[in-house]
Amino acid sequence: MKIHLFAPFFSGSHQRWAAAYARHSGHQVRLFTLPGRHWKWRMHGGAVQLAQQFLAQAEQPDLLLTTDMLDSATFLALTRQRTHGIPLAVYFHENQLTYPWSPTDEDVPLQRDRHYGWINYSSALAADAVLFNSAYHRTSFLDELPTFLRAFPDYQDVQLVDTIRQKSQVLALGMDLQMPESPALPTNPVPLLLWNHRWEYDKNPEGFFNCCQRLADCGLHFGLIVLGEQYAQAPPVFAQARELLADKIYHWGFAKDPATYQHWLRRADVLPVTSRQDFFGGSVVEALYANTYPLLPDRLAYPEHLPTAAQPEHLYQNEEALFEKLAALLENPGRIRSVQPHTWVAHYDWSVQAPLYDRALAAIVPPRG
Repeated sequence: MKIHLFAPFFSGSHQRWAAAYARHSGHQVRLFTLPGRHWKWRMHGGAVQLAQQFLAQAEQPDLLLTTDMLDSATFLALTRQRTHGIPLAVYFHENQLTYPWSPTDEDVPLQRDRHYGWINYSSALAADAVLFNSAYHRTSFLDELPTFLRAFPDYQDVQLVDTIRQKSQVLALGMDLQMPESPALPTNPVPLLLWNHRWEYDKNPEGFFNCCQRLADCGLHFGLIVLGEQYAQAPPVFAQARELLADKIYHWGFAKDPATYQHWLRRADVLPVTSRQDFFGGSVVEALYANTYPLLPDRLAYPEHLPTAAQPEHLYQNEEALFEKLAALLENPGRIRSVQPHTWVAHYDWSVQAPLYDRALAAIVPPRG
């Protein structure tokens, strides 16, 4: 089966997902991409550019696979002479209805942020199948749609949410998790706490570093490994924490290559997560696969990554509970390496997920004849 995969924001996790599926799939997957920058412009104009790319080549696919960053309805309109009758599936990495926008974004007070949610909605309507990377993501998007639609003056068509629901399913994010063999690591003199997420508002770095500062003020011994992608305007708390917690830092900054990243994942002992939003949580899964002890908020997609029996120990309800759990771990660090979280998330590896994707996508294509 031939699949044309359209990725208008080909960077970071979107790039890794698309390229890895093309590599691991048993189908023929051809990529059509645009550079991963100017995300708002990609949601507006990416369909025009990718439609031109598609029309400039001759191959006819059996399935079109797009992402939430593409205005799929516009793409189909611009290519209708070639795509009529070809099913389209849209994969939601995130959505703009429930994503927590930064309070400094100029589009929020002007309510222009709604337009990006509308693109997600119309794309889901136009698609033959709507795929979400977690059950939480599917539920939160579908639950928010009625409220979103009722904000418009008329012809709200709330009943169409059920149309989207009936053609939606969960297809977890596939990841390249397997790590090459590496030399034994030195024993850490103190437990090392890990941050390996993007340096952005929605990951709540303030909550993470405030907790670290409280632990330090209590005289508890720990170190810090701070990884993750950095941007030109990182939240100021990172610079503040680097100064205030300087004596705790073992590594600070983006890892220059995958081997360095995996080295520090394996060195880390505890993963305290404070994010306000994660539709899946790829960085969390990577840390769990490296056997880092997780402390996760009891919300978003995180409970899906833990077996039920492990949830009372590894989920917390509020930041005070996180502090208490962390303090108890630092006072009794022997508990940290007594669990093996990699077994909880190994099924997200592409060796397992690619065949699931192949079967799910093949089922969208009607039989010939």
